[in-house]
Parts: sequence; structure tokens; C-alpha cells
Amino acid sequence: VSSLMDQYYGRMRSLMNNKDLPARIRFLLQDTVELRENNWVPRKAFIDNGPKTINQIRQDAVKDLGVFIPPMSQGIRTDFFQESPFLPARIKPDRETLGGLADMFGQMPGSGIGTGPGVIQDRYSPTMGRRTNPLFNGHSGHMAPAPQPFMKSNQGQNLLFQNQTHSSQQQAQSKDMAPRFIKKGQLNADEISLRPAQSFILNKNQMPKLQPQIPTMIPPSAQPPRTSTPPLGQPPQLGLKTSPPPIQEKPQKTTKKPPPAREELLKMTENVVTTYLSSKNMNEAVNGVREMKAPKHFLPEMLSKMIICSLESPDEDREHVSTLINTLRMEGLVTGENFMQAFLNVLDQCPKIELDIPLVKSYLAQFAARAIIAELVSMAELAHPLENGTHFPLFLLCLQQMTKMKDREWLTDLFQQSKVNMQKMLPEIDQNKDRMLEILEGKGLSFLFPLMKLEKELLKQIIADPAPQTIYKWIKDNISPKLHTDKGFVNILMTSFLQYIIHEMYTTEGDDQLSAPTKEQLDQEKQLLLAFKPVMQKFLHEHVDLQVSALYALQVHCNTHAFPKGMLLRYFVNFYDMEIIEEEAFLAWKEDITQEFPGKGKALFQVNQWLTWLETAEEEESEEEAD
Repeated sequence: VSSLMDQYYGRMRSLMNNKDLPARIRFLLQDTVELRENNWVPRKAFIDNGPKTINQIRQDAVKDLGVFIPPMSQGIRTDFFQESPFLPARIKPDRETLGGLADMFGQMPGSGIGTGPGVIQDRYSPTMGRRTNPLFNGHSGHMAPAPQPFMKSNQGQNLLFQNQTHSSQQQAQSKDMAPRFIKKGQLNADEISLRPAQSFILNKNQMPKLQPQIPTMIPPSAQPPRTSTPPLGQPPQLGLKTSPPPIQEKPQKTTKKPPPAREELLKMTENVVTTYLSSKNMNEAVNGVREMKAPKHFLPEMLSKMIICSLESPDEDREHVSTLINTLRMEGLVTGENFMQAFLNVLDQCPKIELDIPLVKSYLAQFAARAIIAELVSMAELAHPLENGTHFPLFLLCLQQMTKMKDREWLTDLFQQSKVNMQKMLPEIDQNKDRMLEILEGKGLSFLFPLMKLEKELLKQIIADPAPQTIYKWIKDNISPKLHTDKGFVNILMTSFLQYIIHEMYTTEGDDQLSAPTKEQLDQEKQLLLAFKPVMQKFLHEHVDLQVSALYALQVHCNTHAFPKGMLLRYFVNFYDMEIIEEEAFLAWKEDITQEFPGKGKALFQVNQWLTWLETAEEEESEEEAD
């Protein structure tokens, strides 16, 4: 630690003598070095709360010594001290007695006490800092010789200070002034300070805080600069005992180069794209963007410029620009948010761009499709700002481009995972199922909603040919096998069969007819269920969760017709007897508390007694099997 401290202070000594630094900084460093050499004992000047005005010094002199110091501008007259009422009768200081005071308050012509930084000039200086020094004997144009030591050993005036020891004299003198102001050989064993010694043992609470003072406005020409050279009439400052090792100065920091202007950045971006499309050198293009050092707020505009520059280029060039943008993302130079801002910015310019490039939306759809495939942005992030038909049909064009670049199955999975509501992507006037399916079929995108197509087409197919084999074949040809175990698919399948049965049993769907069917109608209902049984079993067998979905489809069907009397119970019994729905599925439906499907309360009221019987019969059957 000591070695490190020596290095620190060696550095400070070197900086202390560096003329390139401001004088105030150099003297602060010098004060710190001297404080360390003095065993960290502060000088009295610091303990007395920093620099003092002339008035404060006069008051201290009167208080401590009984000496009155007249204004410096009037000079110091020896006859004043001879007749001064503030001194004891036996003390009559002569001109030489004032040598110490004169030395303290006027060491250099034109530089009164406290001409350093932050010192306030007093009101006795009519010339704004140019005081008449007592060393000139009241004449401003002639310099007096350097004063002799201010107290001779053979004079009787030192009786006033006979209780002070020589050590206290030297200590007080050294603590009043910094070592750089002490003259060589100025003090001898008989020299004393005008101020009595004062204890320097102060705690933190007693230590006064140095308050900043606002200096009087003085013309720079009237203020003598504080330099490290000694005042006139004094020997040069004491040098250091050992010269510090030379320390290599750090070069001054150069001012930062201002960032390029917007026009310059746009020109640089255009050059990067042009060069890249001609050379296809990805590393060169990335380095070109990196060397631009564009500010973050410019990045979206930079990407917009890249997109616009390639709109009139062939498809291959647009694909290369998309690759460049994705590479910039992977290099950490841009983000997906930057791309979305750029993409929307170009979209806002579409009405103007379309005048020269009619297919601009199709080209932008390619950029969006490649960005989603490269996972630069997600489908949900693209869809959000395009809701309610904004820039319609851009979102659908993007889906078409992804179908060409990938395949239907990949896009269907991605779309389902995105949870995008397709109806919200259409203009408000078209936000219904029928119109949505019509628009999607026109764009070749109806495969994204196979169940919606099934719901619309399956009933027509059953009415056209109710044979189970025909129905099953049509489902296999039009519905993906992945959806055969989907609850939505089972719901639509069961609903279609139930609607067909009502369509065949009743000429009109009046509630009276549904609540009071004839015996012939009930037999017809049972025969139709048996005809559809193979198709139902094909998709429901050993899938209890799908059987529960079938029961919910029946619940909604009955709720739509206001729960005709006995209808739900009849279907429950027929499904159970035909082994289309198993006991476990009935009981699971009873215990399920989902609110997704309406009419659960009324449905339970109608079939609760039968479900209680079923549960009891199942328990008895289980006991018999156990025996």
C-alpha cells in the first residue's frame, strides 16, 4: 500500500509542475503533497475557515494582539503606531517591527493579500485589486528594499510574547503559511508569529465547512496570476529533496467526431445496398453498415431505405436484401422491432410508390414472409398493426407468399400457434364467418380453416348422399388426419348428423313437433342413428374426451331448440344402448364444470335421474365383477 501511495504522490508531483494544467489545479495538488509531508496536520489557514478578508484580519489582530492595521490603500505610518491607543504604553513598534506584517500583506507589488482564486477583494481597494504596498513607504512608484526580520533579539518589544516558546513560534508561522510561501533563512530562533498558537486537535463536528465564496468581478488585467514562481523580493521556492521519476503524460483526448448527417447516412446506405447487390459480398456489406456507426434512432430509416432501393429490382435481389437484413439482426446491428418500424414506414408510403411500382404490396409481402420464416418477427407481431383491414389485403398476400416459400401444412401449424383472429384481419364490414370463408377461398387460403369448411360443407354432403361409406370417404378426402382427433371436428360431425335427423323427421322445425314426436318419428330417429353409428364409432371409439365433446354438441343442439321435452334423455339412452358413448363419458360430462357451452344447467335437470341410475348400475356391475 505504501508503495502505491508513493507512486500516486510521485504522479501528483509531476502534474504539479506541469505548466499545461490550470494554476488552480496545480496549487491544489501542491497543497495535498505538502499536507502529506506535514503528517496530515492541516495549516492554520485551513482550520480558520479558509481565506479571510482584510477586515477579518484587522479584527483578528485587534482581538488577539491589540494591533490595529489601517487600510492598505492608505499605507502604514510609523507615527500611527507610536500614538496608537490600541497598544500598551511600553510597546512602540518602529518601521522594522512592521517588517513581518508588511511581508505578510505585501510580498509583491500590486498583489495584495489573497489574490489567489476565489478570494474576495475588500472595499479598501479603489483600484480594483491594485493596492499601495507598505513596502513602497506610501509611494506607488518606488520599490522599498526587502524588509529585515521583523523582531530583533535586542529589542524590548518582544516582552509582549515572552510566554511563547521558540517551538510554538515556528509552528504557528509554518501553519499560517504554506511551505511554498516561507522564505529561506527568513526566520531565526528569535522570530515569532503575530498570532498565538492554537490547538489543531479538532473533531469532525468542530471542523468548519469551507463555504464557496463568489469573487468580486475584477478585470482579468487587474488580477495578477498565481504562479509557482516566488513573489518579487523572495528567494525561489524550495525544491523537492528527490526529483520524481519521469511520468509519461497521457495524450489529451481528441474531441469526438460529430455523427454523420441524415442525408449522408442515407447515401451511405444506398451505396452499401448497391455494392452488395453487385458483388454479393455479405461480409463487406455488414462491415459497411457497421462502419456507418448510425445512431439507433436512424436504424428503422436505414432499413426502409434498403427495402425501397430493392423494390424495382428482380425477385432475386429482393431476396438478397432480405438475407442482408436478417444477417444484420444476427450480428446485433438491428432488431426485429427496427424491421417492423421500417416495414410500416414503407407501407405508409405505398400510395406514392404505387404510382411507379403497382405491385409494391406484393413485394412488401415477400419481405414480411421472409422475415417471419427467418424468425425476424413473429406472425402475431406482423398481424397486430394490420388489424381491421389496415393495408388490406397485405396480410393475406403475406400468407400466400409463405405458402409458396414453404407449404400448407407448415403455414397451418404456424397460424394456429400464433392465435391470430382471422376475422379481425378483415375490414369491419367483412368480419363474419361466411364472408371470411368466401375471402379466404378467393385467396386460396381456406385450408387454414378446415373445420369451417367442414361445418359449411358436411351437411350438404350428408343430404346429397347419407350413405355412411360416402360420408366417411368425403371426410378422409377433405379433412386432414391430424384433425380427426380434434374436439372441434367431433363437435361439427355430431352437429351435422343431428341437424340432418331433424331435417328428415320434420317438415318444419316447430317446437311443438319437436316436443311431441309421433311413434313413427321416434322409430325413424332411431334408425337414422343406427345408420350413422359406424361413422360415429370410427371417430369416437376409445376416445372418452372426444365422446364428451359429442355430448356437448348434443347439449348445444337441444339448447338451440329450447330443450324440447324428452329429446336430450332420448339421445342419451340411444347413445348408451348403441354403445356410441360409454358410461365413463356420461359421468365425465356430468362432473365437468366448463362454461364454454350453453345450457348445461337445464340439460342436467332433464337427465340427472338417468345419470344417477347409470352411476348406481355401474357401481353394482363393478361389485359383481369383484366378486
